[in-house]
Amino acid sequence: MMRRMSKKVGKLTGSLAAVLAIAAITGCGSKQEAKNEQGEQIYRIGISQFAEHASLDNCREGFLEGLKEEGLEEGKNLKIEVKNAAADMGTASQIADRFVADQMDLICAIATPSAQTAFNAAMDTEIPVIYTAVTDPETVELAGKDKKPAGEVTGTSDRLPIKDQLEMIRQILPEAKKIGILYTTSEVNSLSAIRDYGFEIVTAGVSNTSEIAMAAEALVGKVDCLTNLTDNTVVNSLPTILERAKEAEIPVFGSEIEQVKLGCLAAEGLDYVELGKQTGKMAAKILTGEAKASELEYEEISGGNLYLNTAVAEQLGISFGEELLENAEICE
Repeated sequence: MMRRMSKKVGKLTGSLAAVLAIAAITGCGSKQEAKNEQGEQIYRIGISQFAEHASLDNCREGFLEGLKEEGLEEGKNLKIEVKNAAADMGTASQIADRFVADQMDLICAIATPSAQTAFNAAMDTEIPVIYTAVTDPETVELAGKDKKPAGEVTGTSDRLPIKDQLEMIRQILPEAKKIGILYTTSEVNSLSAIRDYGFEIVTAGVSNTSEIAMAAEALVGKVDCLTNLTDNTVVNSLPTILERAKEAEIPVFGSEIEQVKLGCLAAEGLDYVELGKQTGKMAAKILTGEAKASELEYEEISGGNLYLNTAVAEQLGISFGEELLENAEICE
């Protein structure tokens, strides 16, 4: 009898194990759609931000504004989870894996490293990825040369009007010959942004923030000015760069308004809030089923804005021409 009972228990245990295994695959792992009081679906978005600095913060705020303008608002029909990678690629990868495991409805990746890790993590799932502040989506294989998405991934590029920026530098510093550029060797977009528009470009590559101060110090003695593009590691260390440049009495040109407010002389840059807002509107189309991410070409924000810091100009003994002043937003 004991033997028969143990066989029955063994059979039952085996059946239970099979049932639990099936439940784990089909039940527990299935996605449950949450509803609000009005019966609307509550969408879940995981935001992976590569670093904490004003440009990327503005992208995030703009992203939420863009969603809200399309009727998707946090606390009503939207649940947002924000994670910051603190400029660490490994952490960005962990965040992406976590969002995939949590079966988010959409992942928003802010900056290139976060976009790459999010796309890799979500590639074999149905979770769409939307990115912003990615300078060159083609080079990092998020899109083809025709702007077509590489999969269920799309977003917005913060490719700067670099020609306009360097022409603006020429207008402010007509005698300048050499421009210094700091960039991160591991971030492909940083390399793609370096071009020569009539200046001799002197570059210094760094692999992490600890090398910024030494690289900046080495550059300031060789160039007439520094220009900052959209490299996240460099932007994160902008106060250090500004300090070294101030000691050498040379100007630093930024890539957007927050950097000019911080102490850069000028920028022909983007409005990152507007860039984020544009991304939010694209995300709304994906979430509501109007379009799949793979059907939306990545977008670029049109035009740049001129920002001038008159206090820094005064410190450096630089005068802006009337034409520049009339067409610029003034920061003091």
